[in-house]
Amino acid sequence: MSKLLLDFLKETPSFDSKFSSQFIEPETHCIKLTKNDFVKFEGDQFSEVLGASDKVSFEQFCASWNDLPEDTYMSDGGRYRLRRHAVFSANKSGLEVRPKPHQPHYQTTHFNTLNGGLQRYFEPIKEDICDCKIMRSILNFGARTFGTLSPLNEWHIEVHQFRILAGDDQGKPTPEGMHQDGVDYVLMTLIQRSNIVGGETIVQNLEGNEVAKFTLTNPMESIMINDLRVAHGVTPILKVDSALSGHRDMLVITYKRA
Repeated sequence: MSKLLLDFLKETPSFDSKFSSQFIEPETHCIKLTKNDFVKFEGDQFSEVLGASDKVSFEQFCASWNDLPEDTYMSDGGRYRLRRHAVFSANKSGLEVRPKPHQPHYQTTHFNTLNGGLQRYFEPIKEDICDCKIMRSILNFGARTFGTLSPLNEWHIEVHQFRILAGDDQGKPTPEGMHQDGVDYVLMTLIQRSNIVGGETIVQNLEGNEVAKFTLTNPMESIMINDLRVAHGVTPILKVDSALSGHRDMLVITYKRA
């Protein structure tokens, strides 16, 4: 991201001055995203960027993953994925994020060979979770970041709450394998992992060469990727203690130029 572009955004009437000091500081992540097509945040680092949130609100936000219905569209017959879905939009430069009427999620078979090619209707994310400070902060951070990199476009935003279960068999965070989502950018945040091993995130360029490999382990650890230039996938998860339940909770938000 050039200094000229940032100066331009600061001078536009729609630029939110309350956010400017917070946004200028992490300019480095925009440079990294432009250079490497991905950037990773440690949990404490991402929480600091988002701003303070009280412990009770954070616990309520995380607890909402305990109320996700089963994803019934799994063509592999798996019953290991739970999810909810919501849709938002953002104006140019990502300076205003607004909810949109609930609608189905669609991917072509080119991008999702397992479950693509049909309209998938998921239960909506509950209104109080969509409106809570943490969700809004994450949505706004992504919209402003990607809006800075592409300031002349409005944005279609889809939000997914995922819980992958590690049952008697392995749970698959990305059952379609290494893939692109068919959008422009993706923001992925770990909410919790419990009694599991595995779940290693892999990022590859479009030639199939590995760009990065790491395991998200702490709440709020996050990754942002340029979906046009890299593919991503996550290895299966398995229980540590077979007598207990095990799961991996993620918030995944996609941003597509409208």
